[in-house]
Amino acid sequence: MSKAVSIAREQVSTAVRSALEKAVAAGTLVQAEIPAFSVERPADRTHGDFATNAAMVSARAFRTAPQKIAAVILENLDLSGTYFTKAEAAGPGFMNFFLSPAFYSDVLTDVLTAGKNYGRSDFGKKRRVMVEFVSANPTGPIHIGGTRWAGGGALGDCLAAVLDAAGYDVWREFYVNDAGNQLDKFGLSLSIRYQQLFAENPPELPEDSYHGEDILDLAKEYAADNGDALMRVSEEERRAALVGFGLPRNIAKMKADMEKYRVHYDRWFLESDLHKSGEVMAVVDYLRDRGLTYEKDGAVWYKATEFGGEKDEELVRANGNPTYFTADIAYHKNKFDRGFDLLIDIWGSDHHGHVARMKGAMDAVGQSADKLEIILMQFVRLMRNGEIVRMSKRTGKAIQLGDLLDEVPVDSARFLFNMREANSLLDFDLDVAVKEDAQNPVYYVQYAHARICSILRALEADGITPRDCTAEELAQLTAPEEIELIRHIAEYTDEIIAAAKDYDPVRITRYVIELATKFHKFYNACRVKGEAEGLMQARLTVCRATASVLRNVLTMFNITVPTSM
Repeated sequence: MSKAVSIAREQVSTAVRSALEKAVAAGTLVQAEIPAFSVERPADRTHGDFATNAAMVSARAFRTAPQKIAAVILENLDLSGTYFTKAEAAGPGFMNFFLSPAFYSDVLTDVLTAGKNYGRSDFGKKRRVMVEFVSANPTGPIHIGGTRWAGGGALGDCLAAVLDAAGYDVWREFYVNDAGNQLDKFGLSLSIRYQQLFAENPPELPEDSYHGEDILDLAKEYAADNGDALMRVSEEERRAALVGFGLPRNIAKMKADMEKYRVHYDRWFLESDLHKSGEVMAVVDYLRDRGLTYEKDGAVWYKATEFGGEKDEELVRANGNPTYFTADIAYHKNKFDRGFDLLIDIWGSDHHGHVARMKGAMDAVGQSADKLEIILMQFVRLMRNGEIVRMSKRTGKAIQLGDLLDEVPVDSARFLFNMREANSLLDFDLDVAVKEDAQNPVYYVQYAHARICSILRALEADGITPRDCTAEELAQLTAPEEIELIRHIAEYTDEIIAAAKDYDPVRITRYVIELATKFHKFYNACRVKGEAEGLMQARLTVCRATASVLRNVLTMFNITVPTSM
């Protein structure tokens, strides 16, 4: 965090508290303990640079109207030696504080001193957080149209980056559902497609099996290497062989696509490992020992209604196989057993009904529902020429993530998929994504950084080298465009913290777009070259500080930081 922001916030707090203590000592206010109050940056700058609710929250303690308490604070307020020139009372008892040029000078110094660490804080206190995201079904490639996977990849990865910057110890994980009904269906689909290559009267694919071309492609690939050998084994052996062949290839393709997307996981966790280790059935035993299960029609049921569920849930089917829900409970218990303090899952909006029962299950297995945060993502629509795109022009099939990244720059994909909150439908405009102009938000932001680099190169060619400025030189930065830009730079750390609190990395995307906008306004209004040397260097300092923050945001989101465009 900018030292200047921290100091300013503390100065307001100290000055207000001191003023209240003076008033109490003088008998103007009754003897009482001063309650805790906040010092914030108001959204509306006409309301000052900092604001406090001290007068409002003190009304009960001092048995006095907030407006009167605010007036008393102003009478006893001493702002000498602080960043502030004045304070005003407003509305029902808010107090607004206005900054001096010294603050803006110190912000610039803080940014350049901190460099790549500017914006980072210890807000998270190194709490261990796991962000689990994408976790697409491994029985086929990752598709885009109508799904959340591309958006979830950007949101999850950028959220993890924001949490890291806010001082959390962050772990990224992909949960591979390589067990259960979907794998049985995968094996059946592969087996039938394989038989259709060789048998005179092969079976037909059931309606609820996997009909994608990828299944046929895998069957053909296996046949190309092994011929019809699997036609002479049992159905069970054939399915096992084909799953053993196809599943690793699908998972490898998913890993390659996510790497291409610049999403790097700390672990790809296999559901099958939970079954092999006995953790799935151990959860059933744990719940049974707590009296939270019962048997019905040969199946084992969990008393979910005792933990806020709408209905009880089946844990083990009559055939002895655990349900997906049981494995999911075991997986989340495994996360906590690994020492994570907070779990964040990013799911599709179609999982809405699963949220309450999963949170309840955390309470049931001895953890806390409050330690599990679930972000539900609305679907993504791909748009081209104003129309929804569901099929690839190249293949005539559903668009895969890898194909999208062949068409759209990764920078654009990561940035544009992080433009809307998770709970909002996102229209991803393919035409905009490939534009190299201001219509493309990521290009607009990258151009701001490249423009600053160009300015510095041009001045260097003229023999002008940026240098550290004195406080007096930086105090010359009084133009509205200069102040607005520096003020926005000063807010970066607070924005990171707010984004971490709300699990909303989109906040930072918007922040950096606004930063680029404010820089362009500054550059158009405030000449750099040709001014007196001191003012020129001060404005170069603004440019350098802006470039540093732009670079920090883009780097954090794993987006290219160009020096020329």
